[in-house]
Amino acid sequence: MNAVWASDEPRASAAETTAAGGSAHWGRRATGVSLALCLAALAACAPRQKAPIVVAPPPPVEKPVEVKPEDVHRIAILAPLTGANAPVGISLANAATLALVDTGKQGIRLSSYDTAALGAAGAAKRALDDGAQLILGPLLAGDAAAVKAAADARGITMLSFSNDAGIAGGRLYVLGFQPAQSVGRVVDYASSRGMKRFAALVPDGIYGQRTSVAFTRAVAANNGQVVALTNFARTPAALAPAARRVTNHDNRVKQASAASADGTVGPAPIAFEALLLADSGAIGAAFAPHLAKFGAPTGSYLMMGTELWSTEPALSRSAALQGAVFAAVPDQRFRSMAARYRARFGGTPSRLASLSYDAMLLAASVAGEQWRPGQPFPQAVLADPQGFAGVDGIFRFRGNIAERGLEVQQVTPGGFTTVSPAPKAF
Repeated sequence: MNAVWASDEPRASAAETTAAGGSAHWGRRATGVSLALCLAALAACAPRQKAPIVVAPPPPVEKPVEVKPEDVHRIAILAPLTGANAPVGISLANAATLALVDTGKQGIRLSSYDTAALGAAGAAKRALDDGAQLILGPLLAGDAAAVKAAADARGITMLSFSNDAGIAGGRLYVLGFQPAQSVGRVVDYASSRGMKRFAALVPDGIYGQRTSVAFTRAVAANNGQVVALTNFARTPAALAPAARRVTNHDNRVKQASAASADGTVGPAPIAFEALLLADSGAIGAAFAPHLAKFGAPTGSYLMMGTELWSTEPALSRSAALQGAVFAAVPDQRFRSMAARYRARFGGTPSRLASLSYDAMLLAASVAGEQWRPGQPFPQAVLADPQGFAGVDGIFRFRGNIAERGLEVQQVTPGGFTTVSPAPKAF
């Protein structure tokens, strides 16, 4: 491995990638006592015999390459390395290390700071005091907001893993997957198949609000019509009433009763051709029997999901979701990255690990010519309209938010099948 990192001893709260192993280590370094125990263990395993006489001097010990502080690109990754979100945070930190190892880029120091133990503001202060020239993370929107002021004050760019577009601005960029982009892509796909009448079921809360706005805009952009837009609470008892409203069941029954003198039998058909379920696929499957009860059985419309569905491979076993579609980043390169991750670190990475991997690829790609050692990361690099390519396909920044090339996948008994590939260029 050609990458060279600074060799000074880090603080106990920061984990550093080292040239010797190239992997992030969490927790404290070995103490003098543990080192003594290691030496004792080695002595115990050695053969008990008289040591031979050395007739030649031992080979010289190769000294590690020393890099001057001013010649190093210092990158900090802020993530929860302990606590409830530790599995995701450790995946993010390890994936950034993996990307650095894969590139073999020299002169980059990567240090990890635990936002759970230090707090977001404390982790940011520690990273900035240690000389960070670029911050990857943090994961949570609230943490990103807490870090932003400190980073801005020192002219340091942040590539946050959050998907909250509301925090983007200044030197804070949002890498997380955007529901608005996923919704727009799947509505475009449905429209390309000739569908014009759309409905949506969206959860209460900020995610639902933003999804609703994206949905109505996407339908309008395709000259379609929103015939129903229904909010629901995330409780089992709320699903049936929401299904009744979105299908306009009561009015359809009234219309059928008024027309019964003319021989009409049963309620009028549902008004929509495609229905967006802006929540997890599991919620979509739970809605299906209620929708069928109120006149919208599976197969009578196209069910559309969001990027959340990409993390639920078990959906292929749901009969209610067969044929449903959703938009997400391409998955092929992530599977390859995950295999290398398992080989190096053991275990399976979080699906969000690709965010830190791609962020490190981006940083390493501009280190040197565009990003001079010892200087803050050049924010202007992120304005490139051609964007960048990584594990999750192509992306570029618009308004400090990552715009991505998404593919449309369909739920089938054999898994998710790509029915509309992601673009290869903007």
